Amino acid sequence: MIRILVLLLLPFVAQAEPVRVASFNAELGRKGPGLLLRDIRRDDPQVQAVIDVLTATAPDVLALQGIDWDHDNLALSALADRLRAAGLDFPHFFAGQPNSGLMTSLDLDGDGERGGPGDAQGWGRFTGNGGLAVLSRYPIAKDEVRDLSALLWKDLPGATLPTRGDLPFPSEQAHAVQRLSSTAHWIVPVETPQGRLNLMTFHATPPVFDGPEDRNGLRNRDEIRLWSVLLDGGLGPAPKSRFIIAGDANLDPNLGEGRNEAIRDLLQHPSLQDPRPVDGAGSAVTVVWKAVGERRVDYLLPSVDWVVENAGIRWTDAKGAPLAAARKASRHRLIWVDLSHPDMPPGL
Repeated sequence: MIRILVLLLLPFVAQAEPVRVASFNAELGRKGPGLLLRDIRRDDPQVQAVIDVLTATAPDVLALQGIDWDHDNLALSALADRLRAAGLDFPHFFAGQPNSGLMTSLDLDGDGERGGPGDAQGWGRFTGNGGLAVLSRYPIAKDEVRDLSALLWKDLPGATLPTRGDLPFPSEQAHAVQRLSSTAHWIVPVETPQGRLNLMTFHATPPVFDGPEDRNGLRNRDEIRLWSVLLDGGLGPAPKSRFIIAGDANLDPNLGEGRNEAIRDLLQHPSLQDPRPVDGAGSAVTVVWKAVGERRVDYLLPSVDWVVENAGIRWTDAKGAPLAAARKASRHRLIWVDLSHPDMPPGL
């Protein structure tokens, strides 16, 4: 009788397991098309370090930034194969064409020339340079992915586009075609044992490398603000429950250049909670840039209907000792959060 009861309860035990969601700007971008695939297929130390960080964390769902996109997802498939061989199986993944490297015929960055990396919809040396990807242990409802990357910047409610004097910068023609997303904004539904999880992922432009018109600062602000507009109903229907924003905002709440109030406002949105992951030394820093120092710029922000079981940063061990692989992989640090849902029965 006891055995029958245990067998009947096994599906509920499986459902009760928290879902681990991670976000990582792995900086798997290269200087030309095909070079990332080459490095994944050979013994590249940075690629191996990324694999070591991921296998040590063992996420169920991964939002990956800074990975070059190709039309047939050859690089992403090769990375998934390497991870599987290392013991981390992601049978499901999604990666659409990003705006990075998507070339236009206009001078979008205002440098007086056309055809450079800054004249693409998002900065990039080639089409797909530094894109996004979602990898998952659980099925992805690819037919229901919502891609907001084609949204024009000027069409975001409350958008502020750059000007020089009283004129649009760099031109009215540029404003007419400029997309908001420098990389992408996706809502990716994942069918987990805890129910559907809507992964809302992005990678915003750095709010620097521009002039007094503050083109990149304003764009970074509105890329972050897109999520608040969406959650407030300004871009059509938004997920009503069980979602998480995961990505690289390139903005610290308090430090550095940029419109810091943009990320502070998002952190305080009533639909979201901030688990504020820390490493073994108690630090919430997610990136170290040589020129400006430590910043918190990477975020996992679950909706308030999730229960946050745990959260952390893969940078030190539990005693605060440095992890060599994390330092070799990327300047950014992987962040993770374990989520469960109160409607699910507790584990036995």
